[in-house]
Amino acid sequence: MSQTPNRNTTAAAPHAADAGRVLAALASSAQGLAGEEAARRLEIFGPNRLPAPAKEGLLRRFLKHFNDVLIYVLLAAAAITAALGHWIDTGVILGVVVINAIIGFVQEGKAEAALEGIRKMLSVHAHVRRDGRWRAIDADQLVPGDVVRLRSGDRVPADLRLFEATNLRIEESALTGESVPADKGTDAVDADAGVGDRLGMAFSGTLVAAGRGSGVVVATGGDTELGRINRLIAEVETLQTPLTRQMGRFSKLLSIVIVALALLMLAIGAGVHRQPLAEVFLAAIGFAVAAIPEGLPAILTITLALGVQRMAQRNAITRKLTAVETLGSVTVICSDKTGTLTRNEMTARHVVTRGGFYEVSGTGYRPEGEITLEGKVAGLADHGHLHALIEVIAVANDTHLAEEDGQWKVTGEPTEGALRTLAHKAGFDAGTHERHASIPFESANKFMATLNTAPGGVRRILLKGAPDRLLDRCHLELGATGGFEALDRAFWEAQIEALSAEGLRVLAAATREVGHDKDALALEDLEEDMVFLGLIGIIDPPRPEAIDAIRSCHAAGIRVKMITGDHAGTARAIGIEMGLGTAGSLKVITGAEIEAASDEDLQRIVQHCDIFARTSPEHKLRLVKALQARGEVVAMTGDGVNDAPALKRADVGVAMGIKGTEATKEAAEIVLADDNFSTIERAIEEGRTIYDNLRKAILFILPTNGAQGLVMLAAVVLGLTLPLTPVQILWVNMVVAVTLALALAFEPAEPGVMERPPRKPGTPIMDARMLWRVGSVSLLIGGATILSFEYALAQGMELAAARTLAVNTLVVAQACYLFNSRFLTASSLAPARMLTNPGAIVSVATLGLLQLGFVYLPVMNAWFGTTPLPLDHWGAPLVTGVLVFLVIEGEKAALRRPRR
Repeated sequence: MSQTPNRNTTAAAPHAADAGRVLAALASSAQGLAGEEAARRLEIFGPNRLPAPAKEGLLRRFLKHFNDVLIYVLLAAAAITAALGHWIDTGVILGVVVINAIIGFVQEGKAEAALEGIRKMLSVHAHVRRDGRWRAIDADQLVPGDVVRLRSGDRVPADLRLFEATNLRIEESALTGESVPADKGTDAVDADAGVGDRLGMAFSGTLVAAGRGSGVVVATGGDTELGRINRLIAEVETLQTPLTRQMGRFSKLLSIVIVALALLMLAIGAGVHRQPLAEVFLAAIGFAVAAIPEGLPAILTITLALGVQRMAQRNAITRKLTAVETLGSVTVICSDKTGTLTRNEMTARHVVTRGGFYEVSGTGYRPEGEITLEGKVAGLADHGHLHALIEVIAVANDTHLAEEDGQWKVTGEPTEGALRTLAHKAGFDAGTHERHASIPFESANKFMATLNTAPGGVRRILLKGAPDRLLDRCHLELGATGGFEALDRAFWEAQIEALSAEGLRVLAAATREVGHDKDALALEDLEEDMVFLGLIGIIDPPRPEAIDAIRSCHAAGIRVKMITGDHAGTARAIGIEMGLGTAGSLKVITGAEIEAASDEDLQRIVQHCDIFARTSPEHKLRLVKALQARGEVVAMTGDGVNDAPALKRADVGVAMGIKGTEATKEAAEIVLADDNFSTIERAIEEGRTIYDNLRKAILFILPTNGAQGLVMLAAVVLGLTLPLTPVQILWVNMVVAVTLALALAFEPAEPGVMERPPRKPGTPIMDARMLWRVGSVSLLIGGATILSFEYALAQGMELAAARTLAVNTLVVAQACYLFNSRFLTASSLAPARMLTNPGAIVSVATLGLLQLGFVYLPVMNAWFGTTPLPLDHWGAPLVTGVLVFLVIEGEKAALRRPRR
């Protein structure tokens, strides 16, 4: 070839141009390229594969877990203790930091691999015409201008502009979301046509369902439609979750307060009380270590991990820990239709003959259900009209049904699979008919015909296909009395319109008897005397459990929006059936309208509309961004490659585990093992429970840290001896607080958790009542600890013994306060409530054993500067703990009392 196309040439709209013009623009022909020219173009365009992203290294992923303001404060404290020569303190502080990082690193798991999932969709081999001969080559060697041949079962190796198509149908649901394979031809379409409407194109990564064709490669690798989605995923920015945003703000505020108070302590200790600088530094570090809730990251991670385990038992597999909590704050669920809200299994819903309007029960390809007329089961023996129609759709049918691992699957066309299932429900045996000839389905004709001999020896032509094509070939119909009557075309067109208005795909059936000597079948045989039998309405049905789940979501204050690539009429019908609106009020927005809307207009549209049809990946992404711009917390569900960019952008992405593509699963934070929309509703309930338990854990941990910080601050300000050393404080923070707070992760769901609205985005994790509780409990426990320490010194106890007693007082008071924290406002005094969480009893018992070791084991005495105490010295801590419990219960009772 004398001319080589550049990237701009291939980037034009080949779907809108005649195939001959596209070939000319690519400097190619139907004979393909020469080998030398293909090699030259390969150097220009590169291999036909998606570019590999730069992967984040293990070390970088590990170090990310140190990127926290509170961790920075702890690391500074470790550096100062090391400079002062307090190596045990330094080692313990660093150990706490590293343990937290390891927990986060292990629980988060491997980095995202969404792009790898898309790469697996690319074809391995391609049939290409080079040097005038057909040959099989690796698909990554294809270049623009190559001529490629497609056959049934092939995966399309690159984006092609078709110039030959015979009965070609391609499964594009992963790209477009359409339930049935798309009919392909060679005609050009409008330049602004969506991906699903580009009938003259075959897209990389899609699957040939039937027929054959040839086309010229117009785009390879990253320039394909699949590559465009690949870039969308790579460019999408993931947002912080509500929990990480709140904890980030909380950490910054807390660190500022702690550092300010530590500096104040330094000024007072050194300037006012003239204490040695090294001692004041140590006291300030002790205060910082006391005030920082080192145990909080661990409790946060463990609580989320336990929630992940509970969700896995309910078929929701979590790939990212924080997504569990995010589900609890979701305000909008954006769901794909095909395979998510629906089964992605075509199902016959209605049969219309002159004998009546039949209803068909059952969903999917499972051959279970009944055909009824006016509420009564309709048998074929008593309904001749129905028998005649079922005979056509069962015999003129090339699909097969089979059960694999409990799932019924169809081999062949999904639409014919629905008809085969309908025949099974009717109890019709098609195996007794002998086929002599057939006319296969072609896009140009939109029908299929066979010539068969029935068991009684009658030979018939059986015809099924698009209703308008069959009506054109029929002059008679099977009348209400069972005889042949003149075709009432107006009646059938009204029935077709009514079925289509319900979002059903409508097929028709016709027949004609022929002589025994007829052995061949031609199109001319279908032009006259065909008898119209009736219509079948087919749809990809909603999942019944999804309807109930949407109802529960609405009760919980969560809006559900359906975003699909399917047609507006189908989306509207499914939306009404799902409970997303009523026939009179439901509005459907199309992809073209989204395209024309500005970002500001789209934000207004998403507020009032719940169904979006004929959408592309970019449209889905814009819709998610528009909702987030309005302050919504968005969950996006889906199963196709076209859903992956929006899944990644959403606050929490939810992929289908059975029918979902690898790319979608890897872009999502949560994968549903059962492909069941209702599992999302259960996961949201679990997320709300986890958030409640996190608040309880925070309400427990912060007062204990506040009490310890108060002890250190008061000692320096008042010029007292330090009641606790920094290493003793770390013991209380990490071992005691984590042991007790862990019990709160096992708390069951609060009553009515799915009857309250979602918490508003931006709502602080701590409200005024919680702040009051933190302050009051900090003063109560901190004051009791200081009093016990000063009393012990006044009684002549050694400093190590007095500090051991102070630690015991602090620990026992925290153990008693744990039972206050299990219920935010309800009373904890009821014996029945005390036993609802056995984990709390186990945690307190474990704490008791650890504290006994802390006091009496020699190695612990050496590490922590403690000393064994006589048994009677446990009385004061126990009495203090009980008093703390009763005082907090009194405060809760006062807050429960109704205000005047």
